[in-house]
Amino acid sequence: MKHSIKITLVLLSFFLLTQVTGLWLISKDSVIKIDDNGKIIVSHGDTSIGERPQTEGVGSFLYLVIGIAVGTILVLILVKFKKANIWKYWFFIAVWMALSVSIGVLVKEKIFFDYDVALLIALIFTIWKIWRPNVIIHNLTEVFVYSGIAVLLVPIFDVFWAVMLLIAISLYDMYAVWKSKHMVKMAKFQTKSNVFAGLMIPYTMKDAKMQAVTENSSDAKVSKATSKVSRAKPKNAILGGGDVVFPLILIGVVMEDLLREGLTKSQAFLQSSIMIFTTTIALALLFFFAKKDRFYPAMPFVTAGCLVGWFIVWLI
Repeated sequence: MKHSIKITLVLLSFFLLTQVTGLWLISKDSVIKIDDNGKIIVSHGDTSIGERPQTEGVGSFLYLVIGIAVGTILVLILVKFKKANIWKYWFFIAVWMALSVSIGVLVKEKIFFDYDVALLIALIFTIWKIWRPNVIIHNLTEVFVYSGIAVLLVPIFDVFWAVMLLIAISLYDMYAVWKSKHMVKMAKFQTKSNVFAGLMIPYTMKDAKMQAVTENSSDAKVSKATSKVSRAKPKNAILGGGDVVFPLILIGVVMEDLLREGLTKSQAFLQSSIMIFTTTIALALLFFFAKKDRFYPAMPFVTAGCLVGWFIVWLI
């Protein structure tokens, strides 16, 4: 088993929370209309950060794949030259934008006042997350970061190209972890810089405190005993952001297809949630059968779980 039962359950709980929260926000963001021919149309307005990419079908697939490729190359350059500060500011902008999209959905629900408030609240939490991090704020904001990304991207995909995206990312994930191993390098770089794009659960709270001392302390008068402790690398259970958001994109797209078939929002949410259940089971099986201190590509497992759930939804 890769992690202890306790750590595994916490990690799976945050994964599950992200899927449910993201699906709920996608549902809240959607507007159902019927055109003159009686056809059901699911539409979305602009987000709190502006318009979505004006693309669909294969264009959406290529848009995201090319974006991932360019982003990966840039991160690898930062890894090579050890530019953790640049990565931190880049991550800051990405988190702020994604959080703004999530909070922007709540704005439209009149929980807050306007998009300016959404941007401000997102900014506060982003600063807290990156410059005063702790386990709770890191993972809770990750929940809304990936929910926001899904809200942004789900409307530009259909089921076929969302499935193709998951398959393509799964193949890439296997190559990047098992063959080239550059995904492992990026994960280690992010963890060391104390700015990790994904869910991260420390094995113990003591480990979390050690990480803060190691990464943030600038006191030159630290005792030898403390130095020895701080050099000990804290152990964390991690799950990359892509492993969380890509299945959510497909689940959201399937939910919107169900809405177009005439289901109510509640019915579509519950039926597509079957995919959340099967995907979480698949991820749990990976954690159960994986060995400690080894890196595994999670995408093939979550994709398999997602597709099994999609098949069950299709049968229903």
